[in-house]
Amino acid sequence: MTTSLDYLRQFTTVVADTGDFETIQQHSPTDATTNPSLILKAVQQDNYRPLLLETIKEHPNSSMEDVVDYLLVKFGQKILNIVPGRVSTEVDARLSFDTAATVNRARSIIQKYNDAGISNQKVLIKIAATWEGIQAARILEQEGIKCNLTLVFCLAQAVACADANVQLISPFVGRIYDWYKKQAGQQWDENANAGLNDPGVKSVTQIFNYYKKFAVKTEIMGASFRNINQILALSGCDLLTISPDLLSKLSQQEGSLSTKVLDASSAQQALIEPLTLSESRFRFLLNEDAMATEKLAEGIRTFVADAIKLDALISTSLC
Repeated sequence: MTTSLDYLRQFTTVVADTGDFETIQQHSPTDATTNPSLILKAVQQDNYRPLLLETIKEHPNSSMEDVVDYLLVKFGQKILNIVPGRVSTEVDARLSFDTAATVNRARSIIQKYNDAGISNQKVLIKIAATWEGIQAARILEQEGIKCNLTLVFCLAQAVACADANVQLISPFVGRIYDWYKKQAGQQWDENANAGLNDPGVKSVTQIFNYYKKFAVKTEIMGASFRNINQILALSGCDLLTISPDLLSKLSQQEGSLSTKVLDASSAQQALIEPLTLSESRFRFLLNEDAMATEKLAEGIRTFVADAIKLDALISTSLC
């Protein structure tokens, strides 16, 4: 049987969105992404707990920041033993509004990868797409450190990332969908907001068309999916990072895609005006978009909360 996952791979690079590298092996993705929440979830499992203890033992006199980053890099190493492409490793979300600190932490992470024999080309440093985060990525890209700007919810963020020449952005489909569904309440019509009409799908499509219209080199990786219909509606996107449960559903469903939905050649013919951004213009447009403002802030808070939990778990393990 030819599955939906088989068809999707014809048009889009499939990425595994998990820190569970044992699960990654089941689906043979090209790349993999992690974040503090996924790593925290992984190290709480019995089969991954030894990695945490091993990291602590190997670096007994290191700071908490370094131990965390060594742990992230250890997971990254394991993942790179499985996937042929790249792994994304996230900078502490508590630094999301500090450009200099983000740059320094990213340099430290990439140095740990280099010390482990892994080149910069195999790693994407994940940074929240705040103005400060985007400017940090601009500096890092100039140094040859490739970045994945995450928590992207609107075109202004995507354009600012393109202006900074970042390697890749991660627009969050499912979280956009969640916001609009919550706002609509009892008035929400699931059928009317499905497929190409899904608000998260529409947001990524807008970014895709803009990037292809103006020949932006930054890669687009749709993320945070709630169902396989959202994924299939974005076939043709550069990359899609997909959770293990949705990868399983795609691999079990008989394929029906005959052509990609997103098409660069069609986007090049679209009537789209270029968006010119300064810092003040970026902040204004982000502020005008209630969904993007709220979901960016919420996403950072969630990652920070899980980073704090990971710190606490490490502290407990040190005792």
